[in-house]
Amino acid sequence: MSADETNLDMLMNVSLAVTAELGRCTMRVSDVLKIGRGTIVELDRLAGAPIDVLVNARLVARGEVVAVDDRFGVRVTEVVSRRAGR
Repeated sequence: MSADETNLDMLMNVSLAVTAELGRCTMRVSDVLKIGRGTIVELDRLAGAPIDVLVNARLVARGEVVAVDDRFGVRVTEVVSRRAGR
């Protein structure tokens, strides 16, 4: 096994934080404290707009929300280039 293959094998077990972001908003603390069941929080994106997939807070892809059984997932529809993801 070459040194490059060994280095790559070591990286395969590194954990990364993956986030699927539907949108963002800014709220006052008093409004956050009022959030309860049934509360609607308005985000900065339209319904049906692509969601962002971030790895360690860096944009890497966009996709759409899918439901699989009782769980949600993301179907990747676009991989963002390194330049666009910065």
